[in-house]
Amino acid sequence: GFEVHAWNRTRAKAEPLAADGATVHDHATDAVVKADFVITMLSDGPAVYDILFNKGVASAMKPGAAVLDMSSTKPAEAKEHAQKLSDMGLGHLDAPVSGGIMGATNGTLAFMAGGSDKAFAAAEPILDPMAGKVIRCGDGGAGQAAKVCNNMILAVTMIGTCEAFEMGRRLGLDDQALFDVVANASGQSWSTTTYCPVPGPVPTSPANNDYKPGFAVDLMVKDLGLSQKAAASVSAATPLGAMATELYREFAADGNGGLDFSGIIKKMQKS
Repeated sequence: GFEVHAWNRTRAKAEPLAADGATVHDHATDAVVKADFVITMLSDGPAVYDILFNKGVASAMKPGAAVLDMSSTKPAEAKEHAQKLSDMGLGHLDAPVSGGIMGATNGTLAFMAGGSDKAFAAAEPILDPMAGKVIRCGDGGAGQAAKVCNNMILAVTMIGTCEAFEMGRRLGLDDQALFDVVANASGQSWSTTTYCPVPGPVPTSPANNDYKPGFAVDLMVKDLGLSQKAAASVSAATPLGAMATELYREFAADGNGGLDFSGIIKKMQKS
């Protein structure tokens, strides 16, 4: 029910949106001139800064419009962007997501929002159709803080899940049998019941599609890097987060960056 204007660096990747009624533009500034809300979902903080302030998107926005940044960035970067936009008379909400392609397709993404009460209230009707849950985490930067914490947990639990399934196989356990136990016992997690890293038990998981992402290893490496920088900035001890970061970096360096992050079970299978 929304009028949607879209731009992507590689236009061909945005073209399928036209079939659903979106208008696809050749230039980012053309896509935003009439918008009340501009949604950005980019690779990192510097990319967000570049498109907003160097490439002219913020200058092209109409007064009072707001940026909903769904990228994963450093919390400090989100605060910087919010302040710079405020100085230009524009709003900002950092609203990173969790749920991957599956959540986007089904409209069940989890949004972690950081910003003022006013910004959140204005943006919530825009986020709701895409969301299973929208959670305001605090002021500017809080959404990004929640995202790096969440994805660090996700990486750690996925590695533990992969280790357990591979150990179970070597102990003679059937994957389905172990899944049935874990899904109903104290080891239960999203990594098992929704995103099981072995083929079979969860038909919609990437394990049943040759580990096509989903959420790619390269993106997990990026988010884990953000988590470790955030941890260092507040002297938080994250030994498991640090170990998960190293394991995913090794897995990516071996040529697996384009696989879904649950594909790290392949690393355990080779050991």
